[in-house]
Amino acid sequence: MAAMKAFSFINPGVAEYIQGHTTPPDTVLRELAEETVAVTDDSAVMQISPEQGTFLTMITRISGARNAVEVGTFTGYSSICIARGLPEGGRLTCFDVSEEWTSIARKYWEKADVAHLVELRIGPAAETLTSFPVRPEIDLAFIDADKAGYPVYYEAVMSRLAPGGIILVDNTLRHGSVADYTDGEAALMREFNDLVLADSRATSTILPIADGLTFVRKH
Repeated sequence: MAAMKAFSFINPGVAEYIQGHTTPPDTVLRELAEETVAVTDDSAVMQISPEQGTFLTMITRISGARNAVEVGTFTGYSSICIARGLPEGGRLTCFDVSEEWTSIARKYWEKADVAHLVELRIGPAAETLTSFPVRPEIDLAFIDADKAGYPVYYEAVMSRLAPGGIILVDNTLRHGSVADYTDGEAALMREFNDLVLADSRATSTILPIADGLTFVRKH
């Protein structure tokens, strides 16, 4: 399998151990990861890690989510993992701006036999999310898009989230830089993390998995 991204705030040996003790991706996901590296080159770092993928499938299934949303689909790894956790009749709506990258996702949705569960909406998520229906309410959402847009995406999802619903947000530790730096994308993540912590509608924590995964549950 193509090498996946590693993050400086986790000891490399520990990161490797975690990956080695997490249920591994199947052939479809391995092929997708390899094609993503081959086709997108440096942009492949936007792909989630294998352990995140396993976690997404598990938490989708455990939560009983039926109506899921993803903001930032890229080549489709995370969307496959979420869709695989949905029950029959479940639905995943994906929001992304790239026809090019999501064309790869469409191909692998078919290979993974989840295409019937997924709807893709192309366009700026700040606009397309506002047209997303308030009912039925969202049960689970995964946000992994441009970091400056996180507050907008979070609010759009939270206002449509069912009580007990879950929001997962990627890259919220920014390679560990949020602890020490107050500029650049670290500053954006610090502001977003503070926003989530202050949200009285929810309980939240940050999981030190991959590049940091914020876990939010609405009251």
